[in-house]
Amino acid sequence: MICALMIGRKGSKGFPGKNTKKIFGKSLCEYPIIAAKKTNLIDRIFVSTDCKNIKKVTKKYKVVFLKRPKKFSTDKALGDDVFVDGYKQIKEILKKENKKIELLVLLFANVATINSRLIIKGIKILKKNKYFDSAVSTSIYNMWSPLRARKLSKTKGNLVPFVPFKVFGNPKTLNCDRDSQGNVYYADMSVNIVRPNCLENIKNGLLPQKWMGKKIAPIFSEAGFDLDYEWQLPSLKYWIKKYGK
Repeated sequence: MICALMIGRKGSKGFPGKNTKKIFGKSLCEYPIIAAKKTNLIDRIFVSTDCKNIKKVTKKYKVVFLKRPKKFSTDKALGDDVFVDGYKQIKEILKKENKKIELLVLLFANVATINSRLIIKGIKILKKNKYFDSAVSTSIYNMWSPLRARKLSKTKGNLVPFVPFKVFGNPKTLNCDRDSQGNVYYADMSVNIVRPNCLENIKNGLLPQKWMGKKIAPIFSEAGFDLDYEWQLPSLKYWIKKYGK
């Protein structure tokens, strides 16, 4: 079976109520579920949440709600742990039906930069090529090259390179051109499609999102992101108008 698992909790601090924020008449958390249903490839959709509002908004889509433990319902909870917990619950449910998970489509309640085409592409990649552990939506963000990243020094508080320049090659050949290091690919969190072994052996996964496993295939997207702050709303509305249908 191909199943989808969406996670989302209540109590966001950066943007309170973001998961059920209305955007073009729909709550944010509806977008990933609608995209999943429109693929016609996903057998069952599960939702792991402690939020009554998310449940109220999404129950009309006939999703299966999972119990989200309190320890995974705080701002300290890691996505790794929440996905593994949800996977284990789904696995037990399907075991009683003598069914197994072939692929798991991982979704976030605060992501609307998603459509059915992205999910279908990812499923096709994994069905065609057994080499990959996962297929994830990927956007090019050259303006956020690690070369440009800074942090505060521990002594005087001035800005210093986050990563030593020598990591990128000869510092004498580096420059401020945002494209000079080549394309910078980011897993944009719009959708992650994984094989069960990624969650069974999550300790072996690649940082920082260990649920992706190690051999990660890109699902090329554009300007995808998970919404955490109110200032991102104009970009999200632009994306939905251009790519959402």
